[in-house]
Amino acid sequence: MAGQKSAIEPNAVYSREEAAQLLGVSLSTLKRMIADGYLRASKLNGGRRIFIRGSHILDMLDKSTLRNNKK
Repeated sequence: MAGQKSAIEPNAVYSREEAAQLLGVSLSTLKRMIADGYLRASKLNGGRRIFIRGSHILDMLDKSTLRNNKK
């Protein structure tokens, strides 16, 4: 099916690009989510690559809430 998203695997490790694609957001939005502390990410000592565990993506989604501001 076209446009179908893959399931987020808790034990998988994703690049920023892969995580952004899974969440359906731009890479700049994902970087902002990491910088603002909404999404946990890891980097090996001295390395440039950033890794995101699937469990951290799922935790972020579980903690997020949608607020209905309609009165």
